[in-house]
Amino acid sequence: MDIALQQVEYKYQANTPFERLAIQDVDISIPEGMFLALIGHTGSGKSTVIQHLNALLKPTKGQVIIGDRTISSDKKEKNLRPIRQKVGIVFQFPEHQLFDETVEKDICFGPMNFGVSEEEAKERARRLIVEVGLTEEVLQKSPFDLSGGQMRRVAIAGVLAMEPEVLVLDEPTAGLDPRGQTEIMDMFHRLHQQKGLSTILVTHSMEDAATYADEIVIMHRGKVKETGDPRTIFSKPEQLLSLGLDVPKVVNFQYKLERRLNRKLGKTCLSIDELSSALQELKERGDSL
Repeated sequence: MDIALQQVEYKYQANTPFERLAIQDVDISIPEGMFLALIGHTGSGKSTVIQHLNALLKPTKGQVIIGDRTISSDKKEKNLRPIRQKVGIVFQFPEHQLFDETVEKDICFGPMNFGVSEEEAKERARRLIVEVGLTEEVLQKSPFDLSGGQMRRVAIAGVLAMEPEVLVLDEPTAGLDPRGQTEIMDMFHRLHQQKGLSTILVTHSMEDAATYADEIVIMHRGKVKETGDPRTIFSKPEQLLSLGLDVPKVVNFQYKLERRLNRKLGKTCLSIDELSSALQELKERGDSL
């Protein structure tokens, strides 16, 4: 399912003394099957953008096209449930939204609320609990008896149980240790590929953006600053640093090395393997390091 934001503006508490412009003139195109990373400094408008992707927010100007539905400021929308079933959002710390007495019931709640039979919902729970890296034994446990990382996986299974076509991830690794972060992101990337999902990742991790995204959108002060593939975006480290953003550690090392050597390596390297190969080529050409 394709999604497009066209000249979208959103004002919080519009037409009141507390009106605040959050985003404006936002154009973003997300073709079906794309893995898109949304990056930007805190307050740049990322969270406001993603809440338009399943009509949690309605633009005050412009329009959002979600599959065959168009959400615009001048049109009153009815029956938004199908959109919210197709576009699943995993908010920061999703484990805080767990509430039922067992893991199984928590995962089944969403699908059954949308008319899925109890039998089918339980089948989804059994299948998805394994897909998120847990075992069927946890289904009968209280989610509050699990570790923080396990609770997060249960919450993610609950979103996946709705069988969304689009998965929106808002800082999904927040609060996890480095190993947990890698495991969760590898899981999302595997699900993205296996299920043919469109995936939108909001992240402060430039490593994750470089590793997993097909395309990156930089938000700055409520506007789209730049859009491009990871290699293009990270080939301009000075621009990112000027916006208060980091760059991947490999890119930062290459940037400093190139300045020290006063020469370019030929391309921006996004992994240690790419950087090693580029340095080996430099050595084979007889250039000193």
